[in-house]
Amino acid sequence: MGHHFGDLAKIRHVITYSISPFEQRAFPNYFSKGIPNVWRRFKTSVFKVAPPRWLDCGRLFFSYSWTFLSSSRRLFGRSMASESVTRFDFLVIGGGSGGLAVARRAAELGATAAVIESNKLGGTCVSKDHPAPVMWSTSTHAEYLHDHEDYGFEGAKAHFSWQLIKRKRDAYVSRLNQIYRNNLDKGKIESIHGYARFTDDPEPTVEVNGKKFTAPHILIATGGHPSTVSEDDVPGASLGITSDGFFELESCPKRSVIVGAGYIAVEMAGILSTLGSKTSIIIRQGGVLRNFDALISSNCTKELQNHGIDLRKNSQVKSVQKTDKGLSVKLVTKDPDDKDAQEKCDTIHEVDCLLWAIGREPNTAGLNLSSIGVKLDERGHIVVDEFQNTTHAGVYAVGDVCGRALLTPVAIAAGRKLAHRLFEGKADSKINYNNIPTVVFSHPPIGTVGLTEDEAIKTWGKDSVKVYTTSFTPMYYAITTRKSQCIMKLVCAGKNEKVVGLHMQGFGCDEMLQGFAVAVNMGATKEDFDRTIAIHPTSSEELVTLR
Repeated sequence: MGHHFGDLAKIRHVITYSISPFEQRAFPNYFSKGIPNVWRRFKTSVFKVAPPRWLDCGRLFFSYSWTFLSSSRRLFGRSMASESVTRFDFLVIGGGSGGLAVARRAAELGATAAVIESNKLGGTCVSKDHPAPVMWSTSTHAEYLHDHEDYGFEGAKAHFSWQLIKRKRDAYVSRLNQIYRNNLDKGKIESIHGYARFTDDPEPTVEVNGKKFTAPHILIATGGHPSTVSEDDVPGASLGITSDGFFELESCPKRSVIVGAGYIAVEMAGILSTLGSKTSIIIRQGGVLRNFDALISSNCTKELQNHGIDLRKNSQVKSVQKTDKGLSVKLVTKDPDDKDAQEKCDTIHEVDCLLWAIGREPNTAGLNLSSIGVKLDERGHIVVDEFQNTTHAGVYAVGDVCGRALLTPVAIAAGRKLAHRLFEGKADSKINYNNIPTVVFSHPPIGTVGLTEDEAIKTWGKDSVKVYTTSFTPMYYAITTRKSQCIMKLVCAGKNEKVVGLHMQGFGCDEMLQGFAVAVNMGATKEDFDRTIAIHPTSSEELVTLR
């Protein structure tokens, strides 16, 4: 096939070989009969063996090529004169939680792995997802302060320092970044800093800072970034920030305007409002979280208003202007139910913080994916199948860049399943995207898993779906002036009333969801819930006593 083994006789060096655990597991029957000459990893100062040029070896085809390790590091191939390429078993583009998790798992399974990252290790999860709950916990303490006197702590007052919590939060993130760095070192995973770009080489190859890297398996886990609004669409839009900019604020804004109706908008509004910022949310329709169950959407919308947040429904930002007293945000509002209604204009003045929370976009620009034929959807997300395969063999993608279930634990789980499939021979290893539990850190928090009521009706038919709901005041608020309701819904389907959806918002719902998600994933029925003895007095007992 183009390699001349007689050339080896010219190299006067002692040659030793070793077989990686991955190789032994990948071809157990073959290696039990002895180590074949064509699958040796030679370790010398001159050359080594690495994938992939194919050689026929009986029924097996082994990825094979000679890599020259002189100062010029030239790759031996048929021409014996191509440019330098560093080769691994597994190459990960993106050092977020998903990419790091799969690289570590692959290394544990015996693969030589490398991670390419242009920013700090940890990605959105570490730099944004962890700081957000820190700020949510901070705002929760602000809520508890209102309840202290009701619980007998008279005169309990405190001064809040945004600067203090920002310093401690940033230090926490730095520690996480270092932990990720240490984990790569412990796993003997090479870290490559820079931007990766696929080249036009015959085999999938990426270039970083002028150096080329390749592997038989390349994973794209580059995540996403907040969507922005162009100046052409909204003059002055660049005067606002995104959720990334929120964590750079040096003080708590006195007047905030948040544009968006998704979970990021809801979380940011709750944090800012609770910490003392006068907050408005601008939404295009009549409620927030429209992709959630209707009960959650309507209740969360009501809770935002109950917490003193100014909710501007059926509205859009027309323009933004900078003044001596802050930003002036001009709005246009129109009643969608009245076709003859005229647009109404209004302006919010003296805005310290305008935050765009209008969605996220995949980080695919600059990767040059078209050069290797990796297909993207209309929004730029990488198209993958159920096994995370892209449209190019040997190239995979996980996480936000795929545009499905944009959650850190999903990216981690999908990545680890992929590693077991590629390096442990588990051909059916893949993630189940059904019944993924989700928490929104709103005030109060939301927990949801499974189908919404509308989705269940569409899947099972209206006559086969039965819904159980409840609304109550959690015991915590029994003696407080401040009140907040807890709402719960079970969506059941079929004759045996299988629980196909569970949705709730209220005090403690974030922590109680995980256990119930296990039950839903195991196929629990309403009868199973009813058979479970309640823990009294708790909010969670309501889910096993619904009638």
